[in-house]
Order: sequence, then C-alpha cells, then structure tokens
Amino acid sequence: MGLSVQKERVNKIVLAYSGGLDTSVILKWLQETYNCPVVAYSADIGQNEDWKGLRQKAIDTGASEVVIRDLKEEFVRDFVFPMFRADAIYEGSYLLGTSIARPLIAKEQIRIARKLNADAVSHGATGKGNDQVRFELSFMALAPDIKIIAPWRIWDLNSRQRLMDFARAHGIPVSATRKRPYSMDANLLHISYEGGTLEDPWIEPPEDMFVWTKAPEQAPDRVSYIEIDFEQGNPVAIDGERLSPARFLSRLNSIGADNGIGRVDLVENRFVGMKSRGVYETPGGTILRIAHMALETITLDREVMHLRDSLIPRYSELIYYGFWFSPERELIQKLFDESQVDVSGRVRLKIYKGSCQVVGRRAEKSLYRPDFATFEEDEVYRQRDAEGFIRLQGLRLKIRSMLGGEKI
Repeated sequence: MGLSVQKERVNKIVLAYSGGLDTSVILKWLQETYNCPVVAYSADIGQNEDWKGLRQKAIDTGASEVVIRDLKEEFVRDFVFPMFRADAIYEGSYLLGTSIARPLIAKEQIRIARKLNADAVSHGATGKGNDQVRFELSFMALAPDIKIIAPWRIWDLNSRQRLMDFARAHGIPVSATRKRPYSMDANLLHISYEGGTLEDPWIEPPEDMFVWTKAPEQAPDRVSYIEIDFEQGNPVAIDGERLSPARFLSRLNSIGADNGIGRVDLVENRFVGMKSRGVYETPGGTILRIAHMALETITLDREVMHLRDSLIPRYSELIYYGFWFSPERELIQKLFDESQVDVSGRVRLKIYKGSCQVVGRRAEKSLYRPDFATFEEDEVYRQRDAEGFIRLQGLRLKIRSMLGGEKI
C-alpha cells in the first residue's frame, strides 16, 4: 500500500478530517507513509456531527492532536451572505452549498497549520471531483509555501473494498453500508447527495434518502407567511426578530424544510470536465435568494441590475471552480457589494408545499413610484413623450428595412 510517486519529507501534517471511512483511512495511511505526527482537524459548519465521538475516533486512529473549530457564524457571515448578496447560482439551479464551504475549511486549516508549525496539509477529496481543486487553490492562495498531500491521487487504495480492507487491517471501525449507497455532504446551507444509485440520471431519488426536507406532498396543508428584513443586502430578521447570521439561516432552514422547499435534482458540469448528477436540499437558501431578488426589484437601478446580472454566471463559476480567494472574485464582490448599499427593506413571502411566492416588498429607498407606474390618470408622466422615444428606438430598424432588410 505504498506511494506511487516519490514522497516529500514532511514534519507534521494537518488533515481535514470528517471521521468517515475515507479520512479515517487517510489519517492512518499518512502516519505510516510519512512517519510524522498527523493533526485531525474538523470544521463545524452546521453538519450536526457527533463531535465527541469524532474526537475519540480520531484519537483511536492515531491522531497526534484533534482540533475542532466552530465556524458556523463565520461561514454564514463571511461566505454564505456575500454569495447571496450576489444572487449566485451555478448553471441555473445549484446554490453552491458545497462549493462555498471549501474555502473556509481550507482557510482554517492553514490557520491551524501555522499555529502548530505544520509544514503540510492534506484532504480526502478524490482525483475526479471538484473539491480537490477548491481545497488546493485555497491553500495556494493563502500559504504558497505549504506542502499539499492528496492521497487519492497517489495511493493504490483505489476502491471502496480496498479502503475497507485497510480499515479492518488497522482496527479502524467501518461504518460504510449499502443501505445508503451514495455520498453525502452537509453544512448549514445544504445537504448534497452524489454517487451510487444516483449515477443513473433516469432513476428518481428514493424518498428515504432525504434527511432534511419534507416531500412537498407531505408538507402541512396550510399556508405560511413570513417576513424577512434586509440591511444593505444582508438578511437580519425573520418576522421582526433579529438573529445572528447562523441563527438566521438555521431558522429559515427549519421553515423551508418543514414546507418541502429546496430540493433540486440536476446534472452539472464539473470543473474537471465530466458531468455529474447531484441532488441537493437547500431549504433556507432557496427562500433567501427569492426574497433578496424581490427586494432588489424595487431598490436597484435597471442598468445596475442588468450589469450585475451579466456577471452572476462568471461569479458563480469562480466559486464553483474554487477561486474564492482570487483577485477577480474579490473585484466582482466589491462591485456587487456596492450595488447593495440601498438594498434595505422587508419582503413578505407566502410558503406552501414546496413553493415560495413573493407577495409583498417595501423599502425606504424604493425606486418604485406608484405615481409614475399607475394606469390611472396622473400628472407626472406625459404619455405622448413615448412617441418620440419609440421613433428613435426604431430608426435603425426602418433604415435596415429600406436597404433590403426583412419585410412582409
């Protein structure tokens, strides 16, 4: 079970450790391969883990130290909310729940490595997925001198059976089972499901797979109304109750999950070049994006909104591909954040069996003016002015037609 490439000399490694089969095997494999201390690091970003059990498992597997960080507030405040200020969405459906977590996990991993004088970091991402790119681009941006070890790209434990055999041989508890034949990733923003039975894009995900949201048909047979307050693009309160970023998202998650909101089944284009089917639960995030965009309709200038909208696909790609710490993402973020200065107000939502409908929006600095928009008689808009406006807009079309363009 050796390295397939020449290994570097390493003094101490900080491993991003989840406690699952892969990272448990990696923890032991790193110790044996590099003959150095391995620190097991886990980030609490809202995945409801048994942290006491995880700590004990890491110690039993041989970790020289176990570091668990509560990053929930930082995750939502400094990563999720900036992303939602930009209305980010990848390929029209994916709200980037896994993508946005990776740069924070990597950032804290580097902090720990610096504090503990480790000269290497490691992760459990495979050589086929996006996460290897996200982690390593973040490492490079934050600590260009750090050594990066990606076991999946260099070892010969290249099957689930080999992993389990290694685990049993080293006394590592094996909890992998065929009852849930797919991989899961969870945080305060979403839960994702990939692989296994989901690799056939024709097969509907089994209902017992979902652990967060109710099926829309099983949601309550009653309409719920909620109101969300925003300040400069950031949500701050639900039904008038101000909440911290993590508590806000947690509360909104409960509302969305209970009402069957946030399930998405899609086939996405991975950065490495292949298509992959993913199923996601993002209850609070789904509601939040709808509410935020509704408030923007009355607070953003038309041309500012259209310019911003043209950059959303590029911004979303940067997050999906792992370029959170890139200069271009930071530049676009500044533009988006400047657009949010007047995005303060309240949005009212009607929620029922998987649907979330905007039924009200108001803002102190609203650009919506009933006296201009009314169909009734008014004194602020001269309708005859529209004739000259239309004539100028159509001038080039008339000239093209006169020169032999399309006619009827």
